[in-house]
Amino acid sequence: MKFNSILSASKKESAMNRRRFLGIVAATALLPRFAWAKPSKALIVVFSRRGNTLALARMIAEHTGADIFVLQPAAPYPKDYRANVEQVARENAQGFLPSLARLPENLEAYRTVFLGFPTWAMQLPPPVKSFLKQADLADKTVPPFNTHGGYGAGETFAQTARLVPKSTVKTGFSVKGSQEREGQGLVVQGAYARQVQAQLDAWLAAAGF
Repeated sequence: MKFNSILSASKKESAMNRRRFLGIVAATALLPRFAWAKPSKALIVVFSRRGNTLALARMIAEHTGADIFVLQPAAPYPKDYRANVEQVARENAQGFLPSLARLPENLEAYRTVFLGFPTWAMQLPPPVKSFLKQADLADKTVPPFNTHGGYGAGETFAQTARLVPKSTVKTGFSVKGSQEREGQGLVVQGAYARQVQAQLDAWLAAAGF
């Protein structure tokens, strides 16, 4: 008789535990998806002409583990420096935004999107403007980084903030790249690359990465 009572109590407890478990499962099913679907690591979107901005992107990727997406216009810009300058001047004057070869996939999976670009005519390169116009970066953190030919970042960081008003745009990082008008190409290499790396690591640490 005592054994039957224990068995009956055990069955009741098992039934209660099962109902409790099913209740938890049902409640969990009602939670919004984002409660457990966490965004993955950061993405680096970079536009680079001579490879210097791309070199910075690779340093950031090494530091953070972020993915890299190289931004490319559908129609390449002229290789000749003077022809490129003239085309960019026309596009800026007309407000022209060039078509892009493609956009990053699964952009919604990233909470942070680093944005890298050279200074072109003291502004963002037109392909970068196109990206910021087309991509949905709302509620994302956007740390911009820049290379320039000696005249600084110009209006690039301010333009970035204006084009993504729903994003949190961090303080930008800017470093001298190549002076293409002087025939320079990739300069972020060797001892200078190590110097840039140290500055970049300090910027990333200050930004919480």
